[in-house]
Amino acid sequence: MIHAKQTKWAAALLLALLLTGCEGKLPTTAESGHGSQAIQEAAAKVEESAQKISELEGQISDLSGKIDTLQGALSDASQTVSDLKDALSEAKEEAAQALGAGSQAGDAAGSAAGGDTSQGSDATQPSGDAADSTAQASAEGSTGSGNASDGSFRQTHGALSVKDGKLTDANGDPIQLYGMSTHGLAWFPQFVNEAGFRTLRDDWGINCVRLAMYSAEWGGWCDANAKRTDLQNCITNGVNHATNLGMYVIIDWHILSDGNPLTNADEAVKFFSWASENYGGYTNVLYEICNEPNGNVSWQDIKTYADKVIPVIRGNDPDSVIIVGTPCWSQEIDKPLADPLSYDNVMYTLHFYAGTHKDDLRDRLKTCADAGLPIFVSEFGMCDASGGGGNDFDSAQKWLELLDSYGISYCNWALANKAETCCVISSGTDKTSDWSESELSESGKWIRNWFRKKSFG
Repeated sequence: MIHAKQTKWAAALLLALLLTGCEGKLPTTAESGHGSQAIQEAAAKVEESAQKISELEGQISDLSGKIDTLQGALSDASQTVSDLKDALSEAKEEAAQALGAGSQAGDAAGSAAGGDTSQGSDATQPSGDAADSTAQASAEGSTGSGNASDGSFRQTHGALSVKDGKLTDANGDPIQLYGMSTHGLAWFPQFVNEAGFRTLRDDWGINCVRLAMYSAEWGGWCDANAKRTDLQNCITNGVNHATNLGMYVIIDWHILSDGNPLTNADEAVKFFSWASENYGGYTNVLYEICNEPNGNVSWQDIKTYADKVIPVIRGNDPDSVIIVGTPCWSQEIDKPLADPLSYDNVMYTLHFYAGTHKDDLRDRLKTCADAGLPIFVSEFGMCDASGGGGNDFDSAQKWLELLDSYGISYCNWALANKAETCCVISSGTDKTSDWSESELSESGKWIRNWFRKKSFG
């Protein structure tokens, strides 16, 4: 084996020979008188070249060390910026909660003097590592398990159920939920805050929020990088914010790359056991057990999965509404029409993206809705199915007018500032509440106007 040092000297010797014009030739007898001098000159060149190589190696080593130091400093700076952003977000939320607590105190004083107390509670919510363990107790203490008499939309309509293919309220009257879905909770947790939800309720006019937790994507529940306590805390905060604001909330097991829900069925059982144990007493919580089954997955696969998950939820929450995905990215709602699940208070998911899905899928929805299938559009977009491309607002309007005509509930994707057509917040803003129209994306402006017209006329 030839060592690196020998290689270096050999290269230097060759270089020296070339420099002295020897070109690797052996001296002839006639040249022998000069051979000794040539060898000495070559040796000197070798030594000089080896020295230069050593100096260059030292310089390269020094530069490499400096690069490593700079990279480490850059990484530290990036983490510091991230920590500062998190601290600022927490400070904003704490300030909003403090203002809400002050408002509550004012309302209580007004009540003692005969004032109006019809507004919802803004009680401070648990945060940090203790949130998942105190979620139910905290919510029950401040909102009575989601049943507070605050005059809100949630309090007015109460526990939901499914009757004759329709979503109905506690009075047995048909009810339509409409609102926003978050993006992945592991990616955009900052948008789960009470001030942001209040903006959606009061300025946009929505009555429902969907908490989308990826199952297999990066940072999702089943991913190796998952921070499950953080995900639970985010869901806890989201449920409590929605409850305090008198809104309904969907807890979504967001299947995508895992395709077949059976892939991570055991983890889904554990997750929904936790969720239903914590929120089984809430009348405003719905469970979505598989977002978009896709790939080589059959309706029978989904039924098998549902038979594993639904009984776990029912053990803690006997009457809640459960939303079940359908094959082909939740488009084949004709499959459960032909072979429905046997549980009560179950609805079936249809998803559409207006730039891709047109009359064919709208006709399928009409057929299934006319036949009495309970349908919930838990995700839709105005763009194409990739989440990008251009918006097709004409198609989107046809879709939403159709859903409204049947009283079918729907949630728009997505509450985030990602540079993607489907996201409603401009990628140029970091605000997580109180957005001006200029801080919304093209999609955000359109869907906000739609919700406002629907709610406020």
